Amino acid sequence: MLFSFWFVCVNRNQSHCFFEQSGKLKALENCVAGSLGLRAGSYGSLPNIKNVIAGGGRLLHSKSFGSVRKNPIMMLSGSREKERSFPSIWYRYLGRRKISMLLLVALAVLVFVLGSFVVNKESNSPNVDQRIGTMSMAHYINATRTEASRILGRRNRQKGGDGNTFQASVSKGANHPCANFTFPPPPPPHLRRIGPRPCPVCYLPVDQAIASMPSSPSESPVLHNLTYVHDENPIKTEPHGGSDFGGYPSLKQRNDSFDIKESMVVHCGFVKGSKPGHQTGFDFDESDLAELQQFHEIIVASAIFGNYDLVQQPRNISEEAKRNVPFYMFIDEETEAYMKNRSMLDSSKRVGLWRIIVIHNVPYSDARRNGKVPKLLLHRIFPNIRYSIWIDGKLQLVVDPYQILERFLWRQNANFAISRHYRRFDVFVEAEANKAAGKYDNSSIDAQVDFYRTEGLTPYSEAKLPIISDVPEGCVLIKEHIPITNLFTCLWFNEVDRFTSRDQLSFGIVRDKIMAKVDWHINMFLDCERRNFVIQAYHRDLLEHMPPPVAVIQRPPALPNIITRGRNQGKKIPRHGRDRRSGSRRHHKASAGNRESNFF
Repeated sequence: MLFSFWFVCVNRNQSHCFFEQSGKLKALENCVAGSLGLRAGSYGSLPNIKNVIAGGGRLLHSKSFGSVRKNPIMMLSGSREKERSFPSIWYRYLGRRKISMLLLVALAVLVFVLGSFVVNKESNSPNVDQRIGTMSMAHYINATRTEASRILGRRNRQKGGDGNTFQASVSKGANHPCANFTFPPPPPPHLRRIGPRPCPVCYLPVDQAIASMPSSPSESPVLHNLTYVHDENPIKTEPHGGSDFGGYPSLKQRNDSFDIKESMVVHCGFVKGSKPGHQTGFDFDESDLAELQQFHEIIVASAIFGNYDLVQQPRNISEEAKRNVPFYMFIDEETEAYMKNRSMLDSSKRVGLWRIIVIHNVPYSDARRNGKVPKLLLHRIFPNIRYSIWIDGKLQLVVDPYQILERFLWRQNANFAISRHYRRFDVFVEAEANKAAGKYDNSSIDAQVDFYRTEGLTPYSEAKLPIISDVPEGCVLIKEHIPITNLFTCLWFNEVDRFTSRDQLSFGIVRDKIMAKVDWHINMFLDCERRNFVIQAYHRDLLEHMPPPVAVIQRPPALPNIITRGRNQGKKIPRHGRDRRSGSRRHHKASAGNRESNFF
């Protein structure tokens, strides 16, 4: 059997060669082998073919044909002399492409090593201010450039640092297991996610965290004996706010409470009654009063008022914490009725790990302001505890309490810890944000901020360093119960009772007035670290009004719209003669009818 085969080859000089080979199958195989460019050496030449190929009235030797069809990679090298400059043994056993890949890999490894060296050199620099360096990390994690980060970056560079370090602050020395923990470098700009996100936190194992608990209370600077005002008939004597529950402290009493002395008597809620929770407003059941007087090393507390949230069960809690750390959830009667109707609460008063405490005779009509009572006055409700962790009702705890206390109090030699706001650090900016979001009526916010301005509050600036923020993210409080921290939360509550319930606005002024009198500080850690151990859920009303998830239905592809007649569907029956012509007419009429129906 004879074959005829045409071949066209085009080289980079745009030259063409044509040949025709006629013969049997063997001749065709030889020709196809040449057209496929089978390699026999390191330069991509074709195998030597002894036969001579005829074409165009002249003879083309197989070597000349192979030289026409050179490998494109070889064409890029420029000349064979350049290739001979490399050791031939590498090309013989590895090939040109593998050599190129090895060179690229070597270059990538070199860049990676140099980059790692630079990052490690910056992180381990002895001139880095670790506390200020974490502020720079917040800028990368939260993808928000603020004036504070620029101020702190300048101050850090003046001290000899680079303003862009990721070392985590550790106060227990180089022997601490987390002493060398560093934040990972920020992702490239195009991979950063907008909005606040959690960041890594170095926690000790639970047994080591328990072993780190101080054996004795921290020393309270200056103040050693703190008692509270009791008044069965409080009278409002000034036009400012206040309540019967708070006792209406005067401005003079307010100012005197910031004059720190060894022994002090201050307003701190629960001014009526023989003890907090008994005929004081914000009252407890008798069975609960006895339990609240018991001694505990650590408690975790939260609250839901106005049926505003759903109970969030803690996760990742150790067996030691389940045995030794009680979890208390304060609710009002409205929330209690909702939980009983949903069969969530029974006579045991337990929902998962939470021990439910029902509050009667709430002092305020505002559910958020009622929630500030257990949040800021836990030391009055629990007079015999050492440490407390407060989380808002919308939060779910996902890290063991011992690990949280070790990380944010014991390791830092601190007795009060709160996260700073992830974006705002200035009270005046925070006030405008609250007004824009409708958090409270604008006139009350303006009155509070104007009052603080007359007391000397100024916008945040570099002059406030080492204070790094005036605005907290106040949904988590970590506290050791000693006189100075109890005084701080008392005076903070008095501001919430006198002015608006937005405790972010009053935090800074109370802290600054106390720090001006005594050597005391607050650990304001990164908000991304807070988001590491609590997860924020939606409020109940938002969850109930959310539409259910839409199920995605995978529909099969539509079948083609084919009109068939008779029993032989899909089989075309030929027509002949008159039948074919009449069928064509019927087909045209049917098509016209379909077009009209589609149009309408």
